[in-house]
Amino acid sequence: MSIETMFSTQQPVTKIRAIHLDLKGVPPTPQRLVSLLEVFAAARYNAVLVEWEDAFAWQMDERFRSETAYSFEEIDRFGDAAEKLGIQIIPLVQCLGHMETPLSVPGYEHLREVPHRSDVLNPLADGARQLIEGMIDEVIARTPNLQYFHLGGDEGWTFGTHPDTKAYIDKHGKGALYLHHVEPILDKLNQRGIRPLLWHDMMIDWPGESLRKLSQKADLVVWGYGEHPDQTKHHYSSKVIERLKQHGVTLWGATAYKGADGHNVDLPDIQNRQANALAWAEMAKRYGFAGLIATAWSRYSTHNLQTEPIDGALDSLLNVGVILHDGRAPDGGIEACIGGLEEIGEGRRFRACRDALATLAEARHWGWQAVRRLREQIVTAARDQRG
Repeated sequence: MSIETMFSTQQPVTKIRAIHLDLKGVPPTPQRLVSLLEVFAAARYNAVLVEWEDAFAWQMDERFRSETAYSFEEIDRFGDAAEKLGIQIIPLVQCLGHMETPLSVPGYEHLREVPHRSDVLNPLADGARQLIEGMIDEVIARTPNLQYFHLGGDEGWTFGTHPDTKAYIDKHGKGALYLHHVEPILDKLNQRGIRPLLWHDMMIDWPGESLRKLSQKADLVVWGYGEHPDQTKHHYSSKVIERLKQHGVTLWGATAYKGADGHNVDLPDIQNRQANALAWAEMAKRYGFAGLIATAWSRYSTHNLQTEPIDGALDSLLNVGVILHDGRAPDGGIEACIGGLEEIGEGRRFRACRDALATLAEARHWGWQAVRRLREQIVTAARDQRG
């Protein structure tokens, strides 16, 4: 089966089918960054959500860069290649949670919600919004012709715990504080003709008035990587989706082709990833989503372990691409996807990476088994001595 015949419909599930590049964990080489676009195009993704993090050539503070950050020339080369393939770039710059890249740098501690934690921004701190706006401006300067810009905004675990933010929420509510922070940023993006995107999880308990206000200025991306939305009681349930829709919010959905099966996992669980992608394709048709995103987390947070490198998950990448386009899994299953990778010259690389990661996963398993047995023996010996 050729890669073209894996797709069975001319009318895709949604107009925009984006794939995620999370560059804060083992980012591709500059050459691979560009060549991956060919893989994305073959899987019929027509947008790429780029979470630059410390891989960007930051000018406002060079300490935000990692040692392997891409140069301006490499970033421009990536953008030119995407444009030639008809793949639009959607940058992602965090605005609230997952702020470790800047907030871990000495001199930015005063912007933290909690002094000893670098993950969440204090939206009322002097200079907080200016930091975000500066980072956005730098990314936009290297990414012409933008239609969308993702501001993250999710998992602000300590949001509202600083004395100042707690007092604000007690008086005005969580939605009001969030909007106080992001609304000026949304306005500036809208004035540039760029539609902002935000993850949805921080808004699920907002009052209707706040949701309607937000809906005029940004789209929400509903994400969830486990059970079907009809079956779960978590933040991405069908009831949550329906409530957001009722208040006029333009919605996207987000599944994951990798990086959602554990923070220290080496290979994606194909069955889980397929079931979740099928669920989101169904939701997209039911609720008229503006787009779907196949996320691909490399680290659950900046200071966490690397999970599931891209080149060991190319079979899942292609499988999910077919599902988000057709609404169904390809005939021939994952073996057909591996055959498709062979056709486009990616088979050898994929098999080598997958096999190496499988070996690593086995070594990790038996290593932890050995540690467990050793600790059991130590505890038993200690009890025997006491007895």
